[in-house]
Amino acid sequence: MLKKVLVITYYWPPSAGAGVYRWLKFVKYLRNYGWEPIIYTPLNPETPAVDETLLNEIPENITVIKTSIWEPYFLYKKLLGLKKHEKINAGFLNETYKPKLIEKLATWLRGNLFIPDPRMFWIRPSVKYLKEYLSKNKIDAIVSTGPPHSTHRIALKLHRLTKIPWLADFRDPWTGIDFYHKLMLTRIADKLHHKQEQEVLQEADIVVTVSKNWAKDLELICNRSVNVVYNGFDEVDFIDLKNIYPEKFRLSHIGALNKDRNPQFFWEVLAEIINENPKFADDLEIQLVGKTDISALEDIKNNKLNNYTKIVKYLTHKEAIKHEFGSAVLLLFVNNTPNSLGIVPGKLFEYLATLRPILCIGPLNGDSATIIKEANAGEIVEFQDKQSLKKIIYKLYADFLAGKFVNVNSDKLSKFNRKYLTGEIASLLNDIITK
Repeated sequence: MLKKVLVITYYWPPSAGAGVYRWLKFVKYLRNYGWEPIIYTPLNPETPAVDETLLNEIPENITVIKTSIWEPYFLYKKLLGLKKHEKINAGFLNETYKPKLIEKLATWLRGNLFIPDPRMFWIRPSVKYLKEYLSKNKIDAIVSTGPPHSTHRIALKLHRLTKIPWLADFRDPWTGIDFYHKLMLTRIADKLHHKQEQEVLQEADIVVTVSKNWAKDLELICNRSVNVVYNGFDEVDFIDLKNIYPEKFRLSHIGALNKDRNPQFFWEVLAEIINENPKFADDLEIQLVGKTDISALEDIKNNKLNNYTKIVKYLTHKEAIKHEFGSAVLLLFVNNTPNSLGIVPGKLFEYLATLRPILCIGPLNGDSATIIKEANAGEIVEFQDKQSLKKIIYKLYADFLAGKFVNVNSDKLSKFNRKYLTGEIASLLNDIITK
């Protein structure tokens, strides 16, 4: 008989974006390892994007229980002059304007009044609802995945009430998140964030995160071991996709491109090469798939790259992968923030699976760089290293003209397969129920 795990997640199809794929894919394969997932998620979440096709990824007969959530985003939208139906971007990304004073006020309110996050009002009703649910349904383990970290607070309270073993999954850090300093926290609010984080890290039976450096950061906070289970790629997503060599030297960035992720010197280098090499100018195409911050759009304009740039605001997950296959080089821009060493964007693993060369701009000793080097999957350039970047772009362009792909080490890719990674999660769940 399958063991049962309650998965508490804010992001679930048809919601889209990076926060959805990790546990959608784990849920897809958990039954292979003896676990039956039960999903608990909001009925009416405020999410930045919707992708109805992701509903097809949910296995048949999976139990999904939902309750309504009240979120204060109506106030946030009112302050910003947004309409009710308009989406709020994650990660301080602004597509059409520079942050205004009123937005700073809204951010201050968000960080200081809504702790750990604006989903805090879902905690108490969820605990009440799930306590009743658990009294009638046997569950062997609980998983919470955050952000939002309110999911961890729900799991913490349930764990205290029921003693059911609990795995806390940190897709992103809490107080170590790249925009934490932008929340303009008072000393009291900062202390409360750290206190709540510490409680989760100390009381969960096991803590999981997505990169080695972030695991080290969390270990310093809680003085205990933290497990790493990477994001990955699902080989099923790549079935029937044709490996056609692109006609243009197409440089593609897939996913949100926010201000911290925008490498200004990258656009400057492209402009220099265009001026030096007419053939390069004829072949170049820049493709940005996903939401793009105004800072990047202005850099593109200032460097006279508009005519070379194609912006696709949003695609389904499957369509985005098709665009990866149609690229000559895949761009991975790591956020230039204090936690950059541990940043491993989920798209990196899908980039690897396409066997296209990756151009990563980020720390040479970061986790993303290590993965790319071990897989022999591309090139890494340190922040602001214009000289190296220029040489590498010329090299990638020469490889493109010669029809060369990267010789990816396939042995290094197998450990990033979603099925394999689900096995790691199942093994951790087995460990906590046998303690």
